[in-house]
Amino acid sequence: MLEELQRSTLLDYSQKKWLREEHMRVKKGIQGEKDSAYYLDSYFKDGENHVLLHDLRFVVDGEVAQIDHLIINRGLGIYLIETKNYAGNLVINDQGEFTVQYDDVHFGIQSPVEQSHRHERILVRLLERLEIVGRTQKQPDCFHVVMFHPKARIQRPDARVFDTSNLIKADQFPTWHSKFIDSKGIGTIFKAALNMRSLDTVKEWGEKLMRQHRPADLLSLPDFMQPKKVAVMSPPKASEPQLQTPRKPVPVTPPKPTVAAESLEPAKKLICAHCGSKISYPEGKFCWNNTKRFGGLQYCRDHQGLFT
Repeated sequence: MLEELQRSTLLDYSQKKWLREEHMRVKKGIQGEKDSAYYLDSYFKDGENHVLLHDLRFVVDGEVAQIDHLIINRGLGIYLIETKNYAGNLVINDQGEFTVQYDDVHFGIQSPVEQSHRHERILVRLLERLEIVGRTQKQPDCFHVVMFHPKARIQRPDARVFDTSNLIKADQFPTWHSKFIDSKGIGTIFKAALNMRSLDTVKEWGEKLMRQHRPADLLSLPDFMQPKKVAVMSPPKASEPQLQTPRKPVPVTPPKPTVAAESLEPAKKLICAHCGSKISYPEGKFCWNNTKRFGGLQYCRDHQGLFT
């Protein structure tokens, strides 16, 4: 739909520019999620302690959480994974601000870490309502991971200023996960053991969450993408001369055909239905006399540029 709308004659330049950028963003996002899902599926294939879910969209109290990948383990530990398909140079400064660079083009992006934390707050409310809880604790332990394109170049700040250890390339997840598990202390491991559930129970949790998935309306567009209304003037209708009856009978003198009708400008200005510019009466009349070609509208040029 995004690709087809770019051919519309009812949209202006800024609207078509948005369509091009949105089309590219959606294609990159879909491909990035597919690539990340491939690496995650390969790592957790036949796993006995985890359930892996992809592409979830939850709506809770009017708030939306779009979670690319969700991993639930038997100890009620949940991994929320965001994927960003940037193949350029990713720069993260000391304040945790993200910038993507493609050659000489630089643009800032919202923090995927903060985005994931917002999703966590919505997810926790949903888990409570679905009664997805551990044996000794009500809320899960949530861990956040951001996965980038394997070819992305990541420029990181000093780890003592801003920790980026959970920002990894998609193909690095197995190594990251092993180190992450090893870094957890005995307290975390003991708490997970107390909350341990069977794999069947965790699968039931996954099925509950999948039933809460609310897909977005793929046909919805922002308000500013509405087609512009173009003022179109209908062709004038030939009117019969009206005879006025004066108080005293006088002979009616027909108008002298000294001036060609084509040279007279109508009382209202004609507007091109394609570009909105003013056009002359002869141009409008040409379009009206070629109804099959122009559909009863008037143009300063047609779609093939054959009439100007």
